[in-house]
Amino acid sequence: MNKPFAITLDVGSSRANKTGSWRTERPVYTDRLPPCNNACPAGENIQQWLYQAEDGAEGGYEAAWRQIMADNPLPAVMGRVCYRPCETACNRAQLDEAVGINSVERFLGDEAIKQGWTVPVDATPSGKRVLVVGCGPSGLSAAYHLTRLGHAVTIRDANDRPGGMMRFGIPQYRLPRGVLDAEIERILAMGVTLELKSTVHDGEALLKEFDAVFVAAGAHIGRRAYIPAGDSARILDAVSLLHGVEEDEPPLLGRRVAVYGGGNTAMDAARTARRLGASEAVVVYRRTRDRMPAHDVEVREALDEGVTMRWLSTVARADGGRLLIEKMQLDDAGFPQPTGEFTELAADSLVLALGQNADLSVLEGVSGITFDDGGVQVSPDLMTGHPGIFAGGDMVPGERTVTVAIGHGKKAARSIDAWLRGTSASHQPRHDLAPFGDLNTWYYEDAPVTVRPELEAARRVSTFDEVVGGLDRATALYEARRCLSCGNCFECDNCYGVCPDNAVIKLGPGQRYEIDYAYCKGCGMCVTECPSGAITMEPEET
Repeated sequence: MNKPFAITLDVGSSRANKTGSWRTERPVYTDRLPPCNNACPAGENIQQWLYQAEDGAEGGYEAAWRQIMADNPLPAVMGRVCYRPCETACNRAQLDEAVGINSVERFLGDEAIKQGWTVPVDATPSGKRVLVVGCGPSGLSAAYHLTRLGHAVTIRDANDRPGGMMRFGIPQYRLPRGVLDAEIERILAMGVTLELKSTVHDGEALLKEFDAVFVAAGAHIGRRAYIPAGDSARILDAVSLLHGVEEDEPPLLGRRVAVYGGGNTAMDAARTARRLGASEAVVVYRRTRDRMPAHDVEVREALDEGVTMRWLSTVARADGGRLLIEKMQLDDAGFPQPTGEFTELAADSLVLALGQNADLSVLEGVSGITFDDGGVQVSPDLMTGHPGIFAGGDMVPGERTVTVAIGHGKKAARSIDAWLRGTSASHQPRHDLAPFGDLNTWYYEDAPVTVRPELEAARRVSTFDEVVGGLDRATALYEARRCLSCGNCFECDNCYGVCPDNAVIKLGPGQRYEIDYAYCKGCGMCVTECPSGAITMEPEET
């Protein structure tokens, strides 16, 4: 094996003199926060598990999965339904395309189900009992983390099956129920007690039975809007539509269906209507596409399946078989304003997808608890105004996604654990963000993102089969290796090879390097040639 050039120099030409005395600046290894980690609402250490996945089948996939499970107990679910803020933030997007983080996570989650990997509970039992209200993503996440911390957890849910809005609000073509059931069962097998068809009414009284309570009931109540309607008008809300389909009791929609709203639930309702036999599914939205809250991938897939869009439109009246649509226009502030111009739209039914509300009744009347903006007011540690009662997920104001809910569950678990033990939850200081400009992208070849297979649009509307496929072992490995390791050393040996003073010392696999400052003259070549921007120059100490 050829040695780096500097190592071949004679002793007298390099290490004979302690050239560190010339230095005015010194290189320092540093750790920075990768943009993907920073953007993840679930708080995953994405860069770390991608690095572990690079070892592939030689134990790397399982190690990567276990790293995910330190923060998120539902990787196969999140690999399907997360809207990928990590990829939006990914530095690689400025080089060619963002790393397919979500695709790799899904592969690892599916591999864990296939291989039967489980998570041990090693903590000493605390003797404390915690009730989780709601078996959706936030409640399941909290139960998982609390169990790993040694507490006895009971989940109570009003539905007859677990999963919350993951089951009753996300269609099967996006989230197959076998995947959801497998990940829930793994959590329950850790010792979590699940009580279904169990409605909780008095949150304060529960503290006589449990040491702490985490309320994470999902937003199951569809918002209504006043729309003048004739006696024969068929109007229902999107939540009821999706819930009915899951219960195998789909409502009769007719051949022509209009969906009023612009969010992801509106896209799900329209795509579901097509699968239930509607030949026409039209989304009516008050604003323009660029102001639509639905994510691009949801809109694209809906359009692919024949859903049409009526922008700058609002429903003024509903009668049997038709809707009166008023044209809107945006004012200077971007708000829709009526124009007085009307058209008719043929529609056998109107589905309202105007958002959802959480059921706050479990906490109404509880001393110290306040409500605002359709949710419960909580402190930064997710405790309500009543000691011992915590809330998260759709129960609190904020973005309502599965990923956010999972992050709330983890945070609540750590806060509850600290409260039960009479301590404070510890928060590690965050590193500075790793910018794209600090990367040495010369070392990276163009490597386009792996395109996941999809069902043909013509086949989708006749089935609830999963639309988007996953990666195989080879493509998952390729995608993991596209990670640039932004801001953190991955032991590439560049610094070791380019140092003219042999001042970089290898400490062994996983231990990185150190610099012998007696010989480092501060030339900065290591900083310039570090691919990941993990070395900085700092003024010499005086």
